[in-house]
Amino acid sequence: MKTMIVAMSLGALVALAPFAAMAQSAHAAGGGSHSRHIRHSRNAHKERARAGAEHARAVRHAPHS
Repeated sequence: MKTMIVAMSLGALVALAPFAAMAQSAHAAGGGSHSRHIRHSRNAHKERARAGAEHARAVRHAPHS
């Protein structure tokens, strides 16, 4: 029984090792979720500012009826 548990544990370790390696390489390469969140947030702020400036220009130069 004890041998069977040890064998199953080693099998699980060998089966899950590639996933741990992929997670470490993605994190080391800067692809972590925090970096992605910050980049998305910056892009969203830039897009919102651009849209606001475009709207202000359109309102300022709109022909009056």
